[in-house]
Amino acid sequence: MSIDKVWVLAESAEGKPTSTTLELLTQARSMSGTVEAVAWGADTAAVAGELGNFGATTVYDVGDLGDALPGSPVAGAIASLVASGNRPDVILMPASYDGRDIAARLSVRLDAPVITNVVNLTTDGDDVRSQHGLFGGAQVATARFTGEHPWVFVVRAKSFAAEPAGGGGAQVVAAGVPELGATNGAKVIARHAEERTGPKLDEAEVVVSGGRGLGGAEHYALIEELAKLLHGAAGASRAIVDAGWVPYSHQVGQTGKTVKPTVYLACGISGATQHLVGMKGSKNIIAINKDQDAPIFSVADLGIVGDVHKVVPKLIEALKARS
Repeated sequence: MSIDKVWVLAESAEGKPTSTTLELLTQARSMSGTVEAVAWGADTAAVAGELGNFGATTVYDVGDLGDALPGSPVAGAIASLVASGNRPDVILMPASYDGRDIAARLSVRLDAPVITNVVNLTTDGDDVRSQHGLFGGAQVATARFTGEHPWVFVVRAKSFAAEPAGGGGAQVVAAGVPELGATNGAKVIARHAEERTGPKLDEAEVVVSGGRGLGGAEHYALIEELAKLLHGAAGASRAIVDAGWVPYSHQVGQTGKTVKPTVYLACGISGATQHLVGMKGSKNIIAINKDQDAPIFSVADLGIVGDVHKVVPKLIEALKARS
């Protein structure tokens, strides 16, 4: 036996599928010959082409949710599809705010468990096993379902590489939302899009992050300037986010964003386990810290023992001279 059908919860942002959605579609193709997606929004047909390019043959369109939170209607639509006999073997969901909410509500509707915080998936015939990093990734636990399908896995970003399948457009099929009652009472009354320049933090090829070693919020400008010169994104450790120096959207780590850039430059970051979980998969890691025993050096490909207030300005100066 084998996995006959895999569904992917497809999130979109700025008119295109999120990077995690494309990662999950790529992984789904390695698990099954039939990959389908569940999406929602004002114009699902506009993203169906890209979803098809990454392997989805069908996109179930929950429709425009207006100002409703997606958790209840999307979970309801998926549960209705399953109840109608359209039952996938596996459902992959991103470990985003909406993904976790939908997974939890779907678990209740299906009266079935959900496996969360997945960092890898392996298949052997009809058996699927998930891997989970423990103690900052120092240990890896393996889990599996023993009950009936569908098996729902909530997967962390950057667990897989996104690779297009080169397929055609996906067929869009309407997925009706059942009566939700009071469970759909929450409404979005305002949206805030944080201003940014350059690439998104979790999609950037170069990430420059600052930590408590900067000494104060006013010095984070060095991180932003260096990131701009390198055409990258500026990140931060949890310590300076908690201190209020930078917004939470900059945080890299277990409770922030997971990044896997080509180059990760850590400036004044000691390397706490929580931070390492979010960036140690980077292809090349460069660390600048005046403490030669800082844990960050244990994962660094290049370590510079020095004061960030001396090293980073020199680096900025050299880059400006080259340009």
